[in-house]
Amino acid sequence: VQLQASGGGTVQDGGSLRLSCAASGGSIRTYNMVWFRQAPGKEREFVAIVTWLGGSTAYTDSVKGRFTISRDNAKNTVYLQMNRLKPEDTAIYYCAARKAGGNEYNYWGQGTLVTVSS
Repeated sequence: VQLQASGGGTVQDGGSLRLSCAASGGSIRTYNMVWFRQAPGKEREFVAIVTWLGGSTAYTDSVKGRFTISRDNAKNTVYLQMNRLKPEDTAIYYCAARKAGGNEYNYWGQGTLVTVSS
């Protein structure tokens, strides 16, 4: 499975972006899908997860109420809707897939850069 993240760009403080993570070469239907981000000079951090059944989501505290993760298994794609963006959201965003019941991330996307200007 290959993951292709897209949708990044530069927006002003308070703006919105929607990231996409399109999978090819196999189905992500049985994978929990996760978004991570890595800001300049910082370690990679968890942002959001949507379970393989699609019914459960979880977010890091700093994005709760602003970001929404979703998936469309028919399109083999996961999304991250980011609203009310802040300069501290500036980072490279990565999507990853973890097989249901597994402990490791099986696949990673290449990352897409989000820059929020103040």
